[in-house]
Amino acid sequence: MVHSMTGFGRGSAQVGTLIFSVEIRTLNHRFAEYVIHLPRELSEWEERLRRELAAQLSRGRIEVWVSMRGQSWPKVVRVDDELARAYVEAAQLVARQFSLNLDLTSADLLTLPEVITVEEQEVDLELWWPTCAQALAEALSKVLVMRQREGAALKEDMLSRLATLRQLAQDIETLAASVPDFYRNKLQERLATLGPGVVVDEIRLAQEVVFMADKADINEELVRLCSHLQQMEAVLALNEPVGRRLEFLLQEANREVNTIASKAQDKDISSLAVQCKAELEKLREQAQNVE
Repeated sequence: MVHSMTGFGRGSAQVGTLIFSVEIRTLNHRFAEYVIHLPRELSEWEERLRRELAAQLSRGRIEVWVSMRGQSWPKVVRVDDELARAYVEAAQLVARQFSLNLDLTSADLLTLPEVITVEEQEVDLELWWPTCAQALAEALSKVLVMRQREGAALKEDMLSRLATLRQLAQDIETLAASVPDFYRNKLQERLATLGPGVVVDEIRLAQEVVFMADKADINEELVRLCSHLQQMEAVLALNEPVGRRLEFLLQEANREVNTIASKAQDKDISSLAVQCKAELEKLREQAQNVE
């Protein structure tokens, strides 16, 4: 099934008073790029989240935001006794030297640099992971539904354009069959301008026609073009990421159409080739949206 690379999903889950929220936004990108925004306390989950995302989303720019609320991170306040004692002794020394009254309270002491520090306690994040994983799964599910829905529309449009290209290829093949007669008539018209006394060597004329027709032969290019179109239809039926293969096949198909236009030397075939290139360009734009 064809999937688009654009999607959005949001999920949340709760354990106790702690609520995890996960938002995922996916955009077009040539390769897979994962951009994960985590609270500092959860930074060790980054690689785990990357693996979970890669299992479901193989192409595109995948941006993820994880947040938690409802519960403060456990903290502990520590007092540096030695440093506090040093501050007091220094204050007493100054008071004696300058005959000052020492008016130092505990509140004053706690405001001095580095007397107290606030440290975060270690938390077993494994206890919280299942809840975050639940929120992630909900967000991923919504993203996949959106990518699948848009992918179905892309597939329908691409199959329609491939059918148009098949018809254009058939029209080119029909015109190509008349190329030898076109060259024969063109040579005969040119010879007729030389006057009635000119003797035409029919064998030589036939050789020239064969030579020019062979030079303009586009049968091989048409066969390869139709093969590429058939392969694209088969790829669109696969239940796996197909974007890169489509882009490669479109590149090859475009090369065949360019060769057809340059070899045929026929205005009608050239016109059809231009239409083919227009359809291939539209297909290329669509393929850039496919996972």
